[in-house]
Amino acid sequence: MRLDRFLARETDLGRRGVRLALAAGRVRVDGQPVGDGLYPVDGFSAVTLDGVSLRRGVPRYLMVHKPAGCVSATRDRHHPTVLDLIDEPEPVKAGLHLAGRLDFNSTGLVLLTNDGRWSRRLTEPGSGEKIYHVRTEDPIGEHYGEVFRRGLYFRYEDLTTLPAELEILGPREARVTLREGRYHHIKRLFGHFDNRVVALHRESVAGIRLDPALAPGGYRPLSDEELRTSRRTGGADVRRPAG
Repeated sequence: MRLDRFLARETDLGRRGVRLALAAGRVRVDGQPVGDGLYPVDGFSAVTLDGVSLRRGVPRYLMVHKPAGCVSATRDRHHPTVLDLIDEPEPVKAGLHLAGRLDFNSTGLVLLTNDGRWSRRLTEPGSGEKIYHVRTEDPIGEHYGEVFRRGLYFRYEDLTTLPAELEILGPREARVTLREGRYHHIKRLFGHFDNRVVALHRESVAGIRLDPALAPGGYRPLSDEELRTSRRTGGADVRRPAG
């Protein structure tokens, strides 16, 4: 199959987007940049777009309970990674990447997949709610909620965040719902009030809730219902293996 046709089938770039991605050097085949849309690929070709695998193998969707002290990455020279938690053959693990990240000491739900289209749609701003349980150093004021709802200007990105919801659970405890994920997003929201986040736990992403039976460091495949939920709430086009 031609590379451009493969990209058109496996991504949502469209024909023009495929041409631009190839011209920009964003596509690699077997580790080498390829800009020629006529380049032949087959079932054994390892094709990546922006470093994300577009393998044609069986699509995999995993829920992981990330513990603290674990890096949201597929490899790291100094710390254990989320991928290190997965007890699967290396060829299977090699095709997996994260659909969203958590900080080093944050805990909770992380999603792993080899479906690049699904992960990109799931992580786009406004694609689905992300819910977090938060503990802070100082008491949380009722007036925080209005700032969360109207959005906060992040100077580094030169943008105002999408509205977020704050549910106060206790003097120093809250549940926060985001519709996007910015760098240290929740810590910066509370930092606006000089209130340090001391614990952050992600409970759900795009309607997929962390399985309460899943111990820290554990993982399991997503159920069919969870995948359908992610498609409804996150706009993700989920592919299921035949049979």
